[in-house]
Amino acid sequence: MKPELMSWEKCKAEHIRKVEVDTERINSILKMCSVRLRVVVEIKLDHETASIIAEDFYEIIKELLTATLLFAGFKSDNHECLIAFFKKIYPEKEYETEIMYELKRIRNKINYEGFFIDKSYIERNKLEFSHIIHFLEDVIKEKLKNNKK
Repeated sequence: MKPELMSWEKCKAEHIRKVEVDTERINSILKMCSVRLRVVVEIKLDHETASIIAEDFYEIIKELLTATLLFAGFKSDNHECLIAFFKKIYPEKEYETEIMYELKRIRNKINYEGFFIDKSYIERNKLEFSHIIHFLEDVIKEKLKNNKK
């Protein structure tokens, strides 16, 4: 049985705190994610680099989710709550939520168990990761633009 994503309500009660919206930090996160994406797409995919590429895609998505949460005036001490927030504000993006949650579980296995994923996982999901990244970037850029008005 697949583990279930923590609810936003549980996250809010246990892992979320209110913060001031920091557009400077959000802009910095956007820039770092852009650089990291530029680097990750240049890595030659093979059976040894697939896990590194998965970690990098996770890091980009996690940071973009962090920026999204910051825009709402929240900060989380738990990565899973970033995904739970996404699920709450974009309930129609259930597929993307599942992809991110699966990537989080795989990244944890890589980081904590020395797990090597098959390169086919990246081949199958690279477009999905890119779609999620571009969606989040667009949302953040739009919020930044509207915030200046």
